[in-house]
Amino acid sequence: MKTLENFIVHVPKRMNDEMTLKSGLKLFIDTRFNEFEHRINEGTVVATPMRYETGVSVGDTLYFHHLVVINDGQTLETDEKDNYLVKFSPTVATNNQAICYKSCKTGIIHLLNRWSVLAPLVEPTKKASEIIEVVELEERPVTRGVIAFDSEELKAIGVKKGDVVGFKKNHDYRFKIDGLEYYRTRVEDLMCVYEEEEV
Repeated sequence: MKTLENFIVHVPKRMNDEMTLKSGLKLFIDTRFNEFEHRINEGTVVATPMRYETGVSVGDTLYFHHLVVINDGQTLETDEKDNYLVKFSPTVATNNQAICYKSCKTGIIHLLNRWSVLAPLVEPTKKASEIIEVVELEERPVTRGVIAFDSEELKAIGVKKGDVVGFKKNHDYRFKIDGLEYYRTRVEDLMCVYEEEEV
């Protein structure tokens, strides 16, 4: 199968609906109450867009936007079960659901157009001396992260792997790569690069 502008990925399971305890006991989760929290955000590439040179090959792992699988997702009515359409645009991030991919040959992560992937910033812990710290009951919004992977697009704006960047509030969409949590953020939502002494 070939597509003109989009990816097709094979996703055998849309949701992470089970967890295994240390004892080996397997629990099943009812994901209807929070699809976003339990969604799968990766699949094996079955077809790449013919119109664009993306660097992605059949067999690579594609990491994608949550709308690919949530609310019944973008399934394809083909003979192959569990295939999903992933929209791709080389210029507009809001039209591009393909965030990054992992090469099946090298295991290297490559960003796709208009996306950045950030690792959570580990904030230094403050030591209380004589001041009693007030416990914060409300979680503070995440607005900083560490650039996890390089791309030509990031390099063009002067940002590189390891830089601590600030981004717009509520743009810390979380997803996992190889079990590690990251944030996916559009390049245009990056606001600043922090100097080392500001971190």
